[in-house]
Amino acid sequence: MAHAPTATAQHRRALAVTLGFTAGFAVVEAVAGYLTDSLVLLADAGHMIADVGGLALALFASWMAQRKAPSSKTYGYYRVEILAALLNGVALFGLAFFILYEALERLSQPPEVRTGPMLIVAVLGLAVNLFGMWNLHEGSRESLNLKGAFLEVFSDMLGSLGAIAAGVIMWATQWYYADAIFSALIGVFILPRTWGIISQAVNVLLEATPSHVSLPAVEEAMRRVHGVTVVHDLHVWTITSGMDALSAHVVLAEACAPDAGFQLVNELRDMLKRDFRISHTTIQVERGDQVNCEACH
Repeated sequence: MAHAPTATAQHRRALAVTLGFTAGFAVVEAVAGYLTDSLVLLADAGHMIADVGGLALALFASWMAQRKAPSSKTYGYYRVEILAALLNGVALFGLAFFILYEALERLSQPPEVRTGPMLIVAVLGLAVNLFGMWNLHEGSRESLNLKGAFLEVFSDMLGSLGAIAAGVIMWATQWYYADAIFSALIGVFILPRTWGIISQAVNVLLEATPSHVSLPAVEEAMRRVHGVTVVHDLHVWTITSGMDALSAHVVLAEACAPDAGFQLVNELRDMLKRDFRISHTTIQVERGDQVNCEACH
C-alpha cells in the first residue's frame, strides 16, 4: 500500500512547535503551583504535562505512519496514530479523576494560596494555550490524533481560565475554597470530551463503519451504477484519520459484455471517492444471469 502523507503528517511542524511551547511552560507552571500552594495551578500544570506526553506521542505516531512498512504489515504503521489517540484519551481520563480526588481532599481544609504570582503564571499559561489551539486548529479537523491533541490544549486553556478566575476570587476575598472548586470543574469538564476521543479510537480499531458514512446509502448508490444488479459482502472501515476503505462484491448483469467489469469498477471507485470520501476501494465483480442490462451494450 502506498504511503501517502496522513492528516497528522501534513501538520507535523505545527505539532512540533506546540509541543515545544507547552513543554517549556509546563515546567514553569508546575514549579509556580508548588511555590504558591495552588491546586488549580498544579492541576493545570499536570494537564500541561499530560499535553506534552500526548503531543510527543502524536508527533511520534505521525513519524511512524510514514515509515516504509515490511511485508508483514500491509497497511504500514497508520494505526499507530489511532493507538496514540487512544492512549492520550486514557491518560486524560485518569488525570481528570486525580484532579477530582485532590479537589475533594482540599475542600475539607483549603490552604492559603499566594494569589499574586499564581495569577501571573495563569495568564501566561492562557497565552501559551491559545497559541497552541490556533496552531493545531486546522489539523484537528482532519486527524483524530490531532483532534485529541487539540482537545488537550483546549481543555488546558479552560484550566488556565479557571485558574485565573480562582486567583481573582481568592485575591479579592481570601476565600480559598475557590482553588479546590475550580480544580474540580476542570476535572468534570475533561471527562466527557476525553470519552469521545476514546470511543472514536476504539471504533477505528474495531473497524466499525465511520460515523460520517451510511452503509445503506453506500449500497444504494452502488446499485444505481449501470450494470450492478446486487451488492453484497459490503464493508466500510477507517484505516486512520482521513483514510476510509471499502471492500465489496458486485454482481454484473448477465447481458453485459465480458470486459464491462473493468469500466464498472472505475465508475464505482470514482463515485465512492466523490460522494462518500472513500479513497481506498477493493471491488470484486461477479457474473449474474437474472437481470438484463441495456446500458452495458
